Amino acid sequence: MEDLLREYFPILIFLGIAIVLACLFVFAAWLVAKQHPDNEKLSTYECGFEPFSDSRHRFDVRFYLVAILFIIFDLEVAFLFPWAIVLGDIGAYGFWSMFVFLSVLTIGFVYEWRKGALDWE
Repeated sequence: MEDLLREYFPILIFLGIAIVLACLFVFAAWLVAKQHPDNEKLSTYECGFEPFSDSRHRFDVRFYLVAILFIIFDLEVAFLFPWAIVLGDIGAYGFWSMFVFLSVLTIGFVYEWRKGALDWE
């Protein structure tokens, strides 16, 4: 048990130093920064213009659609990196498996494009 604790000790030291430095930097920024808020700083920021309504209004569904499409194609890239690293080991089967995966995603992307999901009127 003592050997196990000895192995984790450098990690605990690292975490301790990281926490102390993070708190130190936040406190130093608070200490050095000007603390004079005015009405403009305290107002809601909406893309460079004055707020025009309540912040609880409904969003257009296209925002969510773009977010879902981003997540889908971001995951595609996340799967490409490990595949590229082990491509030499997995051979032709791994190559064609990824080809099928990318083909399905490409078909989905073309479908979304043709349906007009990427058009922003």
